Amino acid sequence: MHADNHQGQRTGRILAHFHTSPEDYTVIFTAGSTAALKLVAEAFPWVPPGPESSGSHFCYLTDSHTSVVGMREVVAAMNITSIPVRPEDMWLAEEQDATAASDPDGQPLHLFCYPAQSNFSGTRYPLSWIEEVKSGRMCPVGGPGKWFVLLDAAAYVGTSPLDLSVHRADFVPLSFYKIFGFPTGLGALLVNSRSAPLLRKTYFGGGTATAYLAKEDFYIPRESVAERFEDGTISFLDVIALKHGFDVLERLTGGMENIRQHTFTLARYTYAALSALRYPNGAPVAQIYSDSEFSSPEVQGPVISFNVLDDNGNIIGYSQVDKMASLHNIHVRTGCFCNTGACQRHLGISDEMIKKHLQAGHVCGDDVDLIDGQPTGSVRISFGYMSTLEDAQAFLRFIIATRLRPSHGQPLPLATPGEAGALSAESLPATRARRSPSPQEDASPDSRVWDNAPTTVDAVSLRPPLLETTRTQQTPSEKAAGILDGGLGSHIVTNLFLYPIKSCAAFEVTRWPLGNQGLLYDRSWMVVNHNGVCLSQKQEPRLCLIQPFIDLQRRIMVINAQGMEPIAVSLEENSKPAQICQSKVCADRVNTYDCGEKISSWLSKFFGRPYHLIRQSSDFQRNARKKRGKDQSACTTATLSLVNEAQYLLINRSSVLELQQQLSTSKYLLTHCTASCGLLHGDGTIFQGDHGGLSNRCVSLGLALMIKACSDHRSLSDENGKEELFPVNNLISRFRANIITSGTRAFEEEKWDEISVGSLHFQVLGPCHRCQMICIDQQTGQRNRNVFQKLSERRERKVNFGLYLMHTSLDLSSPCYLSVGSQVLPVLKENIEHYDLPASEKQQEVIS
Repeated sequence: MHADNHQGQRTGRILAHFHTSPEDYTVIFTAGSTAALKLVAEAFPWVPPGPESSGSHFCYLTDSHTSVVGMREVVAAMNITSIPVRPEDMWLAEEQDATAASDPDGQPLHLFCYPAQSNFSGTRYPLSWIEEVKSGRMCPVGGPGKWFVLLDAAAYVGTSPLDLSVHRADFVPLSFYKIFGFPTGLGALLVNSRSAPLLRKTYFGGGTATAYLAKEDFYIPRESVAERFEDGTISFLDVIALKHGFDVLERLTGGMENIRQHTFTLARYTYAALSALRYPNGAPVAQIYSDSEFSSPEVQGPVISFNVLDDNGNIIGYSQVDKMASLHNIHVRTGCFCNTGACQRHLGISDEMIKKHLQAGHVCGDDVDLIDGQPTGSVRISFGYMSTLEDAQAFLRFIIATRLRPSHGQPLPLATPGEAGALSAESLPATRARRSPSPQEDASPDSRVWDNAPTTVDAVSLRPPLLETTRTQQTPSEKAAGILDGGLGSHIVTNLFLYPIKSCAAFEVTRWPLGNQGLLYDRSWMVVNHNGVCLSQKQEPRLCLIQPFIDLQRRIMVINAQGMEPIAVSLEENSKPAQICQSKVCADRVNTYDCGEKISSWLSKFFGRPYHLIRQSSDFQRNARKKRGKDQSACTTATLSLVNEAQYLLINRSSVLELQQQLSTSKYLLTHCTASCGLLHGDGTIFQGDHGGLSNRCVSLGLALMIKACSDHRSLSDENGKEELFPVNNLISRFRANIITSGTRAFEEEKWDEISVGSLHFQVLGPCHRCQMICIDQQTGQRNRNVFQKLSERRERKVNFGLYLMHTSLDLSSPCYLSVGSQVLPVLKENIEHYDLPASEKQQEVIS
């Protein structure tokens, strides 16, 4: 009874939040808003069609979440017709003087579902539709019967008050996670007391029965609606947390009305500023998908859905925008946001195109953002009660810094200036410059290149012997690169790298054997946390400071790190029975075994937290997910080590050199903008326009801060007239490739279909789509987002760099080797044209 009293208090608090009472609504706790929707679909009193009746209709707005549309599968099993309704049809019906087209007390019973707020664009649909539909004055479809309304309030109630004493929907699903950010997996269905007796239930679970018999078909449900539908034990510990959530929300904000005004003001400010941004040629920076001009929180929520455009009006893929945003610590949602209907409507995607995209390999949730130049989704930003003006400005700074790159002294114009007054630039508060870490030069001239010749390893220290060099000496790889520079004009392997421990430092060699999975021992080990989760440099950048090297003669891998004594790990698999543990690499489950407590203690000491070294089991086979393009011939399945995508990754030194040149010469000219562009008038005042009633001062202040922040960044990185140069080897190390080639033009490798290195043949599987990993300096572990940003500017649509390869027809009956200095024969995609070698070069040894 004590627990029941507490339960009643909590449901009372929930109902009070929505301005109603237990007499008018019942709270049924569910696993989330999706579970609440499914409950309604299963329990609604549907009437199948018959000789004298067309039966019940299930109608839903096309601008609905997947979980709403999915209800049609449940009702289809009951032979109920589902009818999608366009927003335009509802708006048109709202404007018409409709007489009662249906009998509000008649049969059969129909259900209309629509969202209070679109989770795609933030459009807020009229709550007045509830009464209009229920009364029969506005019908989604014609015909007799009584209409019930399900209001999907999940996206709406996180930032706005909902008064159920005025807008008396029959069913209201919601998610507490979307209101508080905690707890996950807890939602509710609010059921109007007048509609509750109509709900039917077939299955009964623990706690829902007043009495039942095991041997006889006898079951009496509990009298309470909530107890009848809450099968099993509800998440009562999470339910307890709801009181604290409501208390904190009230204490911090003063109520939902304050939250609504705060979040809408931020969204309207950002919308106005983003809409105003233009390229030097006057083209807009973004295309915003909205049904309003953000004039009122009644019609628009604090959500902006958009795509970024280039200066020619072409859309930049949302996946690329997401990667760039993450470098600026900005979290965005991308894709269609589980709302295909709104996505199709705003982006102009037909039903046929959706099916065509599926055939092309695009599925919900992937990063295929452009197909034939057309977007498959968009970018969404949302504001909550904890969002601030600084957050909005940080987002706008990100857009300006990554897209507005004036050249040749051209200004950055905004939209056509309005007639409003101006705000003095001198009245703006000072901004703080955001400094990025300076690019790091190579820490040491020492070359850590290994030729795998017999060496003497100090048995005490286990420190790897270095090939002693000076700044005037050349390593074998440098000499190979020099051959090309000398004018042969052929394709040459200049460097070979393997990464014995996934995400740790590279081990550079001049000649190395191949195995079934690629370079022998490449990514055979990985570091995991105490839960067995694989670590990468995204979570632990200092992994790059762990330096492994492999001694094939002594059959050991020696691991070194600054401040640590070297430690050896045997290359031989443990003959003793080892505990097999499972981990995941790129969603693939892999079988591994732990390399022991000694190396675990060594890693834990270096990182300051419990880590383990695990190795892939030799009897476990993992097949590659990466396939050749649809226009290419099929290829055999490749087996993989602990790599992400493919057996080998190749990059072209010429492409790296072009990126280096871009990094050394590219400059922001935003300082010029603050003196001459459309943001600042000649008298030092800032342009202000009429942005849907939004405070002109708010928009002007924000944009001025954006420009000033970018110009501050320019002055920091450009103190001596040019940005600090990234060393070539530093850039190469960031891309973590296995094979480095030279002798081609920049990015010409992307035309290759196959390559041969002597008698070894490799198929090109496709380009490597880059992420923020390339921002990490592999010598220091420090991040610098300039590399990814400049590469993004150079590649525009996709941030590709390097090629994935797999070997074909590999015969390991005798040892096979790759060597620095080997000649590379590419085969082009289009005309299958070979680059021939001089006869004297064809005897280059690559296999022995």
